[in-house]
Amino acid sequence: MARPTLLLLPGLMCDRAVWSAQVAALSASHDCVVPDYGTLDSLGAMADAALRAAPPGPLAVAGHSMGGRIAFEMWQRAPGRIERLALLDTSYHALPAGEEGQRERAGRLALLDIARTQGLRAMAHEWALGMVHPSRLGTPLFDTILEMFERRSVAAFAAQIEALLARRDATALLSTIDVPTLLLCGRDDGWSPPERHAFMHARIAGSTLAVIERCGHMSPMEEPAAVTAALREWLARPAAPRHS
Repeated sequence: MARPTLLLLPGLMCDRAVWSAQVAALSASHDCVVPDYGTLDSLGAMADAALRAAPPGPLAVAGHSMGGRIAFEMWQRAPGRIERLALLDTSYHALPAGEEGQRERAGRLALLDIARTQGLRAMAHEWALGMVHPSRLGTPLFDTILEMFERRSVAAFAAQIEALLARRDATALLSTIDVPTLLLCGRDDGWSPPERHAFMHARIAGSTLAVIERCGHMSPMEEPAAVTAALREWLARPAAPRHS
């Protein structure tokens, strides 16, 4: 009998390393698949690639950061394949209008300029300063994040920036999600804060909310044991009836 598939969707410029602790812990019970988006420049194309990378059959889908937005695209395309959903350190909103959106665009393009002129490690250092809990700055974990970004390419970063700036508002999808769903984030995630996960939790029927203490945006790496425990509990929940 085939083992269940756990599709683990990385976020911006992340690879299998962001999920390494979860893959190690959960591979005994699940086939863990971590897709690579290459230089795809839309979240929809990334969702299509992730669906192609997964074997046939029902999927448990966990998305971190940008991976959560890709999970929304997957849900819109193929809800019948998704048996359960976990959304970690992510959000549902489109690029805001007006000054707030302009600030986000300018900030992302400034990071892209650093990547092009100073290299990916310099860009990653600037980005990661606000993405991990302050206690982890300058630690081996911080270096692991920088190394992960360095393994990518400037072309991939530019493509992912384009995809995120063109993201759709997924608010309307929240009430359509009818499978066991986990919302999880770090207490100190300033980019995708707990209140956004609480908003999703209130609109996804039967969902659970987990907030990890002393943790920033990179929860699967910062607090791997706590994240793995939450995923184990989510994977053990009874599956919802299949979609028609």
